[in-house]
Amino acid sequence: MTGRDSVLPKLFRTTAFRLTLAYLVVFAVSAFLLLGYVAWNASRVVDNQIVETIEAEIGGLADQYRAAGIRRLVAIVERRSREPGASLYLVTNFAGERIAGNVGSLPPGTLDEAGQREVRYARGREDEARDRSAIVRVFLLPGGFRLLVGRDLEERVRIHQIVGRAFGLSLLMVGILGCLGGWFITSRVLKRVDGMTDTTATIMAGDLTGRLQIAGTGDELDRLALNLNAMLDRIGELMTGLSEVSNNIAHDLKTPLTRLRNRAEEALAGEGGPPQLRAALDGVIEESDNLIRVFNALLTIARLEAGHQEIGAAEFDLAEVARGVAELYEPLAEDAGTRIDVQVEPGLPVRGSRELVGQAVANLVDNAIKYGAEEGPAGSAVTVSAERRDGEVLVKVGDRGPGIPADERVRVLERFVRLERSRSRPGFGLGLSLVAAVARLHGGAFRLQDNEPGLEAVLCLPVASALPVASALPAE
Repeated sequence: MTGRDSVLPKLFRTTAFRLTLAYLVVFAVSAFLLLGYVAWNASRVVDNQIVETIEAEIGGLADQYRAAGIRRLVAIVERRSREPGASLYLVTNFAGERIAGNVGSLPPGTLDEAGQREVRYARGREDEARDRSAIVRVFLLPGGFRLLVGRDLEERVRIHQIVGRAFGLSLLMVGILGCLGGWFITSRVLKRVDGMTDTTATIMAGDLTGRLQIAGTGDELDRLALNLNAMLDRIGELMTGLSEVSNNIAHDLKTPLTRLRNRAEEALAGEGGPPQLRAALDGVIEESDNLIRVFNALLTIARLEAGHQEIGAAEFDLAEVARGVAELYEPLAEDAGTRIDVQVEPGLPVRGSRELVGQAVANLVDNAIKYGAEEGPAGSAVTVSAERRDGEVLVKVGDRGPGIPADERVRVLERFVRLERSRSRPGFGLGLSLVAAVARLHGGAFRLQDNEPGLEAVLCLPVASALPVASALPAE
């Protein structure tokens, strides 16, 4: 089978070709009805004009007959019969014998009754073989004379022929242009669809970097390609995140698991009594709790990013949440030798999960105390502020610690990412990742910026009256 043989069946099976064919049929039927109406209306106009002409001539000849009698009528008919044209005249006596006129023969009984009718006729013997038709009017005169006035219908036949030829040519042109247009449109659509099919085949083969081509026309195929590319970008991000999580778990969880195993081995190999075994078991339980917290945090982040976390959306006051978190961490700040300064505007309504937002704010305050109090200047404070600005509620947590370099502020939002100077401290690098995931779930944003000196973390959430959070899928 040649390439052309394989393309044509595919072309005929496309939806675009079928739609074009359907439009072509509808247009052809419409053209047929329109031309038919034009032909019928033209025929009716011609008939009306013929009848009006006949009536006018009948009236004139009748006036001549009443004024001067049969001789004058015969003379006028003889003169008019010799003139070229489509008019027909005939005068007969009471026996039906022709006295004057240009009509040679008529169907039997035509002159018996007065009135108008369409008949077949011949002008003479040499014309009897021709199939002529006319509209005639028979007028009965006193003394048994009959007057026939008519009009040949050859003009109407010519109009029908002209309309018929135009009709046939129009349908032919419609068919040719429709087929060419259908082929052109369908081939273009099929080319783009084939390009999408090839790209998707590449993606299914494992190359997630492939993207559907955008023609730039803004049509439905472009919109479909844009949405699919956005979906592929999201899938790529999730796959990259999954790969990074797997690698990070393999590296960052190896140390606590090794430490857990070593403690268990030391407990088994030791010769101490129950106090030593209890201490070893306490250490094992502590390490196990740390691992459980890590996996719970990973599970929460994964569900938040995938949109499968049930957030229990409800409207609440973020000002109360910020104050509550600050009060909760005041003892921890005092133990670290610092304090928490709170500047929160009253009445900051947001919509979402109070627990998740509270956990995000708590993570930020905990990080600020952990790094700002211990590494910042003596007497420096951790600041917690909340305010409304441009339809958003901004929660800012700042410290006076060493901060984070500008080129690292995006990377530290990823899971298990910890800067070198922070690896000696407890933690697994999941706190900021959780905050970023909570912000995305609530339709907000999270960013890190310079506090001059130190670091300021900004959590932006939409005001409840401005942009409510879309309901998430229930947790599985």
